[in-house]
Amino acid sequence: MKRGVIIRSTGSWYEVKLEDGAVVPCRMVGKFRLEDKKVTNPVAVGDHVLIREEADEGTGTIKEILDRKNYVIRQSPRKKHYLHILAANIDLAVLIMTIRFPRLKQGFIDRFLLMTEPYDIPVHICFNKADLYDDEDLEVYKHLKAIYEDISYTCHLVSAETGEGLEQLSEVLKGKTSLMSGQSGVGKSTLISKLFPSIELRTQELSDFTGKGQHTTTFAEMFEPEDGTRIIDTPGIKTLSYNHFELLDVAHNFREIFDYSSHCKFDNCLHRDEPKCAVKDGVENGDISLLRYQNYLQILDEIEDQNYWEINTNY
Repeated sequence: MKRGVIIRSTGSWYEVKLEDGAVVPCRMVGKFRLEDKKVTNPVAVGDHVLIREEADEGTGTIKEILDRKNYVIRQSPRKKHYLHILAANIDLAVLIMTIRFPRLKQGFIDRFLLMTEPYDIPVHICFNKADLYDDEDLEVYKHLKAIYEDISYTCHLVSAETGEGLEQLSEVLKGKTSLMSGQSGVGKSTLISKLFPSIELRTQELSDFTGKGQHTTTFAEMFEPEDGTRIIDTPGIKTLSYNHFELLDVAHNFREIFDYSSHCKFDNCLHRDEPKCAVKDGVENGDISLLRYQNYLQILDEIEDQNYWEINTNY
């Protein structure tokens, strides 16, 4: 058998780049599971696998998925009881946002970080389209930069149009396997192409009618623009939900909330209405972002509602 890495996933076929550089289209045979979870794609871009090539056919079969150092997973947008792996074995995640065109949805940042935090994956948050920002937009950026850098995430102000901030971001990506992600319309494909001109991605303008982004990336794909630097491009994400988290999982993966929780009276404190809650004290005195705390509470409510309906529809 030969060893390789998944560089493209189309749902039924996977392109595997072997150690000698050859790319082999492969299928999967048999069932692969992710622990006890149901997944739509048991193998993902970035996975290291063992394959057996089919004689004279130019294709192969994935026989084994090698151990992962990490993975980024979300609730499947099409099958609500399943999970979908965005990528595996990454060194860095880059979340691309905009403050306008399309309009900023700050809550999406915290939802994305909830995917990466369980594996302590470093995240850089890039605010693209800086050339379109007015003074008010720049104040919003400064406010968000202060919130996220205070809890050890790195923020960048960039413009794929003018090149602002691209040199610094390019240095961050060198020598790493980086997941590039974001909502539709934030200019992800254009930004990647400007950072690495050898990568040619299809781009599409925002819808004139809705002002929303159009999906330009259909499947996850890994590119290697230079030796040792790998970029994983993923389809634009509309929404993020969680069917694999318990309430305490959320509390443990908002990093500043987890830090403060050690001073709460109760070990299982969810930081809602419990007495002597250090997290609520932190919000009141400004040490914890009210914005982040409100997003945290909203996610708790969504998970609770989802669990309620699942229980009551099973009778």
